[in-house]
Amino acid sequence: MTEMVFGTTPVRAGDPILPRWWRTVDKWSLACVLGLFTIGILLGLAASVPLAEKNNLPRFYYVQRQAVFGGMALVVMAVISMLSPKQVRRLGVMGCILAFALIVALPVVGTDFGKGATRWLSLGFVSLQPSEFLKPGFVALCAWFMAAAMEVGGPPGKLYSFIACATVVILLALQPDFGQASLVLFSWLVMYFVAGAPMVLLFGVAGMAVMGGVFAYGASEHFARRINGFLSPDIDPRTQIGFATNAIQEGGFFGVGVGEGSVKWSLPDAHTDFIIAVAAEEYGLIMVLAIITLYCTIVVRSLLRLMKERDPFARIAGTGLACAFGVQALINMGVAVRLLPAKGMTLPFVSYGGSSVIASGIAMGMLLALTRTRPQGELAEILRRGR
Repeated sequence: MTEMVFGTTPVRAGDPILPRWWRTVDKWSLACVLGLFTIGILLGLAASVPLAEKNNLPRFYYVQRQAVFGGMALVVMAVISMLSPKQVRRLGVMGCILAFALIVALPVVGTDFGKGATRWLSLGFVSLQPSEFLKPGFVALCAWFMAAAMEVGGPPGKLYSFIACATVVILLALQPDFGQASLVLFSWLVMYFVAGAPMVLLFGVAGMAVMGGVFAYGASEHFARRINGFLSPDIDPRTQIGFATNAIQEGGFFGVGVGEGSVKWSLPDAHTDFIIAVAAEEYGLIMVLAIITLYCTIVVRSLLRLMKERDPFARIAGTGLACAFGVQALINMGVAVRLLPAKGMTLPFVSYGGSSVIASGIAMGMLLALTRTRPQGELAEILRRGR
């Protein structure tokens, strides 16, 4: 009884793939992704110009690059969304293995671009962040393990998934990239919960994560500096958090006006990690609420469609992808308003970054593929036919 979801969709013999895809894909989520990308380009027109001028580049250099990367991401998303759950699983597993190999090689061939964390591979004309591409593949791999464990006589897939999670989290923490490590661990916990893990075990893993954070605080100056800055009752107005906080306060309900914001001239990462501060200052609370609504719509609709999914792999992997997508957006915006310590995490489809937007396209393509309606119908209908 694999690949079953709610609703019925008629499939005719020889039905062309594009019409079948259009009838079965979640059009609301697809529209929300396009909306986020459009907002990203709009904000990039304002946020990236100061950086381009500082680097003696054409004014819209970064916007043009984002448009190219975003176009590639949307094409990749559309193609992947046409795959079956089995094809998504194969693509994810192969992608996870490749991204994992690149992360292992980072200490030797990687670079930190002066940011204190070796996360990137520099290819000269473009840089690549393997951890961005690891996330969707990791979700597919662990979902495969967990789904296999549900079969009669199946392997100890949950144990395998735990080993994979621990290995990936440790490698990311060593870069150090605690933000991505936390997101990977969260994704695994959500999938493990959906797969039927006991709450005691989940609390135990969460406790181990807290202990790991305490150890990292004492062992990593990079991590300790960010935590101390977050816990400090005073905000240094000359820091990125200080600039972002002031910009959000200045924006008010309707913003100071298009192109009238000042934070983009002060924040070096205004076009990436703190893009929401630019949105809040120039367009106000209205724009921020619109962005939040788009993210919530994608996550909620995906989870509702997955609730009636009968294929264990599709249900587990889809839940992991949807929750990781939403939590990444939550972390990015939470950092900007100082609800969370600085993580260096982008806002999916909105922030500038080739690796980020293309990896988001891959993840969203996989999610759209797993949430497509299937022709098998409700479980009750299948049981009635079998009588």
